[in-house]
Amino acid sequence: MKTARDGQSGLLIDDRLLSVQGSNMSSEKSGTEVQKLKTLLQYQDKAVVSRMLVKNSAGNVTLFAFDGNEGLSEHTAPFDALVIGIEGSAEIPIAGVVHTVGEGDALLMPAGVPHAVHPVDGFKMLLIMIRGE
Repeated sequence: MKTARDGQSGLLIDDRLLSVQGSNMSSEKSGTEVQKLKTLLQYQDKAVVSRMLVKNSAGNVTLFAFDGNEGLSEHTAPFDALVIGIEGSAEIPIAGVVHTVGEGDALLMPAGVPHAVHPVDGFKMLLIMIRGE
């Protein structure tokens, strides 16, 4: 996708450009295969990288890789979102309460509630956002 910043491709969140690697995982039933989330997305120096794995009218599933001290500043989302730690760990404050999410951990971020992502070091997470009530 194109952004307003110098024609670079990426996802713009909180006025920060997130680079996007690859494309959606195959949605064709004949292309279904097991994927290793840890290796599906690589860290990039001083960047937050994302790869949308699924996107449809019901919601989306996005894999993120945060390098070092890169993170997301406090913001809200219009829908509930589930974070699943894939690699490393991060502190995720939700409404002022800090939660530590590590590999294999899951955390629900309720719709409309302020939250942020502060990796302790490199951190990979799967974000599942479901549109609806």
